[in-house]
Amino acid sequence: MEQVVPVYILSGFLGSGKTTLLQRLLEHWKDQGLRPAVVMNELGEVNLDGLLVEQTVPMAELLGGCICCSIRGDLSTELTTLIKKESPDVVVIEATGAANPLEIVDGVTETSLYQKVELKSLITVVDAAHLLELYRAQQGATYRLMQEQIRCASVLILNKTDRVSADEAEEITTVLRKWNSYAPIMPAERCEIDTEELLRSAGGVLTDTLLEESDSEIQVHEEAQLPLGGTHASHDHVMAYTHYFKRPVNSETFEQFVKELPRDVYRAKGIVTFNDTSSRFLFQYAYREADFMKITPQGEVPDVAVFIGEHFSSSELRTKLLEMEGRILVRPGTIKRSL
Repeated sequence: MEQVVPVYILSGFLGSGKTTLLQRLLEHWKDQGLRPAVVMNELGEVNLDGLLVEQTVPMAELLGGCICCSIRGDLSTELTTLIKKESPDVVVIEATGAANPLEIVDGVTETSLYQKVELKSLITVVDAAHLLELYRAQQGATYRLMQEQIRCASVLILNKTDRVSADEAEEITTVLRKWNSYAPIMPAERCEIDTEELLRSAGGVLTDTLLEESDSEIQVHEEAQLPLGGTHASHDHVMAYTHYFKRPVNSETFEQFVKELPRDVYRAKGIVTFNDTSSRFLFQYAYREADFMKITPQGEVPDVAVFIGEHFSSSELRTKLLEMEGRILVRPGTIKRSL
């Protein structure tokens, strides 16, 4: 089967240590025999950070703007081109410090409508002293943007802890926990961290073993064992979840599923094949409203659904979708029925 390419986003302000972390991740993946690729975003016209990345690593550059502003549409195009041309095992996006991470998430998930990619994690690097200064001032666009970058993170790296006292480090950790109660916090100096532990916290790189779910064996699960999911409990609350369908689903069941999405999911999109109609459909969901449109995609386009929100349970959605496909059966006697 075609490999799903995992994508990681590195977020954080200028000087927080993102490029240092990027170099550590690239070295780790290459040591494992993987082929990593990079999408580098700079506000200026010259990619200075890109000069620090080895020339053997395939790289796409987005210059002269922020991913989330004028060139956001280019992110999806560049990511697709990079994957088709270089066939990487993993892609990491280093975003400019001025980027709103949710807009980048939107750009990455857009790619999954026509290329098998999965957003694995949004890693935010925080400069401890800079955050403390901004938090104590509590004003300005920079403060609000840093809040957003922290709030959306799957993993938080509290970097440059050597530049603050123990009491200040404790104060900063309390702030991080207040803004994001889900993401693991990893203290660091010069982004020196256990890369294996970081990737475990961030969801790790997908392997063929994890991806292979046999269609020939329909699993039967008691309700007590649900929700299922390829995610560990600590990874369950996510900002984006991508589901690739292997089978058509019933149109009415799917429409009802979309209608009942949790409030934490505020955007969804995808391409689905229904087993009770002859067409494929593009669906979009936003502001509690869903829209379905018949389409005839050009080339090989997977059936996929992408959900974007704020720390929602990916395993609950995954279980319902697998049930819909008939890839999981739940014993009728164990299903809770609402009154």
